[in-house]
Amino acid sequence: MSGFRVFARKELREIVRTWRIWVLPGILLFFALTGPVLARLTPQILSAVGSRQGVVIQLTKPPTYLDAYGQWAKSLSQIGLFALIIIYGGLVSSERRSGTAVLVLTKPVSRRAFVVAKALVHALFLTAIVVLGTALTWVETAVLFGSAPAGALWSAALSWLAFALLFLAIMTLLSVSVGSQAGAAGVGIGLYALLAVAGIWPPLTTLSPAGLVGAPSALAAGRNVAVLWPVLTSLALAALLVATAAAVFRRQEL
Repeated sequence: MSGFRVFARKELREIVRTWRIWVLPGILLFFALTGPVLARLTPQILSAVGSRQGVVIQLTKPPTYLDAYGQWAKSLSQIGLFALIIIYGGLVSSERRSGTAVLVLTKPVSRRAFVVAKALVHALFLTAIVVLGTALTWVETAVLFGSAPAGALWSAALSWLAFALLFLAIMTLLSVSVGSQAGAAGVGIGLYALLAVAGIWPPLTTLSPAGLVGAPSALAAGRNVAVLWPVLTSLALAALLVATAAAVFRRQEL
């Protein structure tokens, strides 16, 4: 892949110097910082709301560190994934529309390197955000609740990361094959809904990426969920999708 290193460095600089360094990290890190606080203050919030309406709200148990973990897992699985789908819907197509792709590919950069470098750099970027957000949630939970066993939180976050890397690969392929960012994002959301429905069937939940739709929340709640095969199949499928995106891009006219 000629020009891979050069283009990867260019892509990394573009992340650091443009809006991309703020949008997805800003969304995820905001929820990482506010999730444990919200979990800790939930009884007081419900009590204040209930007293204004003349209703007494009693919780069956006080909040624990698992509630803070659940807030992080829910934020990743809902807002985080949809933000990823929307943002990366234009990963390649936006550069084609702006003419940047033509300019770059006149240099000694192959089309395969163009696509693979983009996918790999943004996969590393996403991994760094998730690790940082999870670490912030972990530390803040320990401060607010006095106890924060690591297993449930990190297994939930890493299982979501495998699912998110799959969707980054899906959006890479859609960005190559679908003309518009909005169209690619729409298809991506539809595929997510399809996987969520497919997860109803136990064999798919056990063996396929469909098992990762609900796994982060279950793991964050401290339940024992088998995610090895869903994680492995997600990562293998992600690699295949990026390779397919590179092959499709090679045959397109710019």
